[in-house]
Amino acid sequence: MTREIIPPRINLEEGEDTNVNHPSHYNQNSMETIDVIENSIPSISFCGYLRGNILKYVLRYEYKNGTEDLKKARWYLDRLIKTLT
Repeated sequence: MTREIIPPRINLEEGEDTNVNHPSHYNQNSMETIDVIENSIPSISFCGYLRGNILKYVLRYEYKNGTEDLKKARWYLDRLIKTLT
């Protein structure tokens, strides 16, 4: 049995940058959820959280949200770099 590979979505949809950088469902209070997480756990744990999300989005982009997931992976990678510097 062969597994069908779904090609990644290439066309960008309107509002995609908002979905990647500042999704409204993660900003219901005065702080974004990512900032609450960072301030609630040790730095080494936060780095592991970021790494896990990078991996998640890279592994699923072909099967779920295409380039949007790659942009999310890049966002988490940028956040990891910022955290480490």
